[in-house]
Amino acid sequence: MKKKILIVDDQPDIVLMLTDRLTSLGYETVSAENGKDALEQLEQQLPHLILLDLEMPEMTGMEFLQALGKLNAKKNGGSESEGSNGADSLPLPVVVMTAHGTISKAVDAMRAGAYDFLTKPIELEHLSLVLKKALAREALGRQVASLRTEVESRYSQIVGESPQVSTMVQLAKRAADSDATVLLLGESGTGKELFARSIHRWSNRRDMPFSVINCVALTETLLENELFGHEKGAFTGADTLQKGKIEAADGGTVFLDEIGDMPVGLQAKLLRVLQDHEFPRVGGTRLVRVNIRVVAATNKDLKQAVKAGVFREDLYFRLNVVNLSLPPLRDRPEDIIPLAKYFLDRHVREMKRHKRKFSQKAIETMRCYLWPGNIRELDNAIARAVVLGVEEEISADLLGLGGSKDEIEELDNLPYHEALDRFSTHILEQAMRRSNWSQTKAAELLDLQRSYLSRLIKQKNIQQTDEGK
Repeated sequence: MKKKILIVDDQPDIVLMLTDRLTSLGYETVSAENGKDALEQLEQQLPHLILLDLEMPEMTGMEFLQALGKLNAKKNGGSESEGSNGADSLPLPVVVMTAHGTISKAVDAMRAGAYDFLTKPIELEHLSLVLKKALAREALGRQVASLRTEVESRYSQIVGESPQVSTMVQLAKRAADSDATVLLLGESGTGKELFARSIHRWSNRRDMPFSVINCVALTETLLENELFGHEKGAFTGADTLQKGKIEAADGGTVFLDEIGDMPVGLQAKLLRVLQDHEFPRVGGTRLVRVNIRVVAATNKDLKQAVKAGVFREDLYFRLNVVNLSLPPLRDRPEDIIPLAKYFLDRHVREMKRHKRKFSQKAIETMRCYLWPGNIRELDNAIARAVVLGVEEEISADLLGLGGSKDEIEELDNLPYHEALDRFSTHILEQAMRRSNWSQTKAAELLDLQRSYLSRLIKQKNIQQTDEGK
């Protein structure tokens, strides 16, 4: 599709000349004789770029820029005074045209939001270069906005009607008003990253970066490099200086996920960042100063980790300024169905499927299920049902859940030893799912020796399901 350019100039010969040149470059053109005419055209359809003459009767180019900025501010919910505060105040790129003797006016126009300026007479090569750069920037801006919208749509809403969630949201909003470090506690899958992103979005840092660092996914060496970056020559292969995620998030928020699994050797360096807001890159001595807000999350008992000597007590106190404990899904059953419907609508929209609804049996199954994987497991179950289902109504079978209330009640009619065997199998499966199929974590959860748990799993032929892989 050809890019459309609006030419705003009161001189017909210049409009004709620009139309010919732009057409030869492969652009589609429309024109307006003055600023007022241009504003009326913009109400009907936005072009991709505006070529704007500064010297025009009735409404000058500067007056047009100011009016365009005010219209854009109103459209985005701002006040009219926000109209001319830079390029972001305009809805599309504007390149102004001016004579050699009035370049100072072109500079003023760029301060008001114009992308660039051209001096008359306009050279074809220069015109082509400026337009390509301006349109490339406009396309990149749209891509960034699209990606931001996509990310925010996935993390834009904390769904829940329970008193527990309402209390957590209120506390999180209060915490967001400050720069205090926040520690999010809760089982895996309870929505800790969602709360972290919400705290960032509710804070005055919302327009700055939000950086996510998983403290358990990397080795200590790689995690150190991820956090702090490195200097050129710090190690073999370090051919250039690289900023770490903490430095890249300067002015914004750093989310340290699974902080309880951070190696002890890095905890002292993180403590320095929290205390002094500075650190050296790997292989360097010069201190890098940063202005960041830290939100950390863990599913571990940090107090117990401190007693065991695997987590620094001073770091724990630094992190534990504001403490939010997110409840597991089984403790907030009134939120299960609202969450399920939210995920259903999202997956149907993202997968471009026809509208779906849950059968009554599916609703009852979800209400009775224990949800060891919490919200993440619910999200995955709904996604699975949308992918596999072809009917408008989603049945209970499509959810792929085990351990429903009906299944447990069936044990009442079985002989003692058979009921005991089936129930113990159910407990083991739930513990494995809750531990993301880690036998070590499941053994801790059940207070069993890992070797004994391993024998039970083999004896009962418990196998990892697709949703846990």
